[in-house]
Amino acid sequence: MEEEKKTPEREEEQALPVQELPTDIPAEVRQKLAEDLNEQATEDLKQDVREAEKEEANDEEVKANPEMLTKSRLLKLLVKKQYVKLREVTEEEQPADLAELLEELDENNRLVVFRLLKKDVATQAFAYMSDEARDDLVNAFSDVELVSAIEDMSLDDAADLLEDMPAGVVKRVLEKSSRQTRESLNKLLNYPESSAGSLMTPEYVRLRQEMTVSDAFAAIRKQGENAETVYTCYVVERNRLQGVVSARSLLLSDPSTPIVDIMDDNVVTVKVTDDQEYVAREMQRYDFTAMPVLDNEGMFVGIITIDDAIDVLTDESTEDMQKMAAILPDDDATTYFGTSVWTHAKQRIPWLLILMLSATFTGMVTTHYEEAFVSLPLLVSFMPMLMDTAGNCGNQISTLMVRGLALGEVEPSDFLKVLGKELRVSAIVGAVLGIVNGLRIYLMYTYLYAGQYDNVIGYAVVVSVSLFFSVILAKLVGGMLPLAAKKLGADPAIMATPFITTIVDACSLILYFQIAQAVFRGMM
Repeated sequence: MEEEKKTPEREEEQALPVQELPTDIPAEVRQKLAEDLNEQATEDLKQDVREAEKEEANDEEVKANPEMLTKSRLLKLLVKKQYVKLREVTEEEQPADLAELLEELDENNRLVVFRLLKKDVATQAFAYMSDEARDDLVNAFSDVELVSAIEDMSLDDAADLLEDMPAGVVKRVLEKSSRQTRESLNKLLNYPESSAGSLMTPEYVRLRQEMTVSDAFAAIRKQGENAETVYTCYVVERNRLQGVVSARSLLLSDPSTPIVDIMDDNVVTVKVTDDQEYVAREMQRYDFTAMPVLDNEGMFVGIITIDDAIDVLTDESTEDMQKMAAILPDDDATTYFGTSVWTHAKQRIPWLLILMLSATFTGMVTTHYEEAFVSLPLLVSFMPMLMDTAGNCGNQISTLMVRGLALGEVEPSDFLKVLGKELRVSAIVGAVLGIVNGLRIYLMYTYLYAGQYDNVIGYAVVVSVSLFFSVILAKLVGGMLPLAAKKLGADPAIMATPFITTIVDACSLILYFQIAQAVFRGMM
């Protein structure tokens, strides 16, 4: 058998002796690690390594990059008790990549590796993990580890984490945290959920008007380590925001230039009570990487950074998509595979039950025109096409309206403008679809099924005219319902696919049979 090839780095790992646990790990955590890394656990780890190697055997990316840090390599370092080496290789990884790698491990191995990481590396990776993976770690943490993690995290991330914890755990963590951290977290936790106050962080670089550029750089070096961002600095006097200065402006200015000469005093701000989606849209509108937040008295209390704004927009768009697909949003749901079968079913069943019962109206319409089926059975074959086309037209415009309302491009006050525009659009779309279908029916039943049905032109006229008016109706209903919902304070996404399809189906059938009765008056 051909001997396995070894890279220099792999040979170095083989040569490394067994290494002691790093001394900077707290005694309580060292004891837990010693228990988790006993002989029995090592045997289990070896099995995990073999399984990981099988998974990676066909991975082209791993083959192309033999020095890549993989699940199997990380576990091998644990098996060989090369803890210092493990720290070295994880320090070289990007925090987002390391977080992804940790999520590939099972819960026990993830916890062990996480406890071995350097504190700053662990904190950065923790911020990039999924909610599910973070919850698993937090549930396994001791109070010492949890407090340490909270102290090292940015305050807005720490507040988000504490919001999802049981009240008893939060109380213990706050009691053992430093006074400064406790005061800041209590302030953030008291703001309403989904408000700017709950999203912001009080960690920013604070400058004064009398400073020069040289003084500002000194302040950045002093405050920057704990600040959420150093790219935008804030000029503050007596807790009131006087202006904003960017790192670019500082770098391009003479060191002796006064800050007051280069700061921008025309500052866009939001209030702590503003909805977080509104804040994210404002940041998108002005291309801000950070947004200042003022309290109700005009005091400067914190900033919201672009990474948090992106998370808000992602969550809001996901929620809108779920509602448009007739799925009830669930705050506990994570990824598709990370959500249980029961949760998926629980999200989908309520709306489907409502829509199923609302479809009773369509059935009632069909029953009312039962005589038309007996006299003209060919009418039935066109019903699915008519309802599907009208429903699709309604969904098209409703999707545009929901998006427009979410982005602020359309407002409920634009009702008449939307009505006028959609009347013109739907007239064009309806005319094209109606003519094409009329020609299709005429040619099909005149030549392909010649002689099977009388008055083929009548059928073509009924379907064409019905389709024309159904498209207009669908476009108007799909455009107006989201605007009406927004005006009434309801969620426009709820009025998208779920209700529009039911309304349009029933109305299209009524139009269809009324037109058929008029055209085939003597035959029904």
